[in-house]
Amino acid sequence: MAEAGLIAIGAGLAIGLTALGAGLAEKEIGAAAVGAMAEKEETFGKGLILTVIPETLVIFGLVVAILIMNLAK
Repeated sequence: MAEAGLIAIGAGLAIGLTALGAGLAEKEIGAAAVGAMAEKEETFGKGLILTVIPETLVIFGLVVAILIMNLAK
């Protein structure tokens, strides 16, 4: 039974740490994008795309967590 608990902790860490990393990256990218848009409104599209890119980290973390949870079966 302890093995199932460790698998759950590993899956939780996979999601939590990737979400933390994505949040920190979005903070920096978002601040830079807002600054760029304040100077040139044409940069809105690029700023939006660059702000969304770190979210792929969380998707990868979710995939890894699902794979880890399947180890319990």
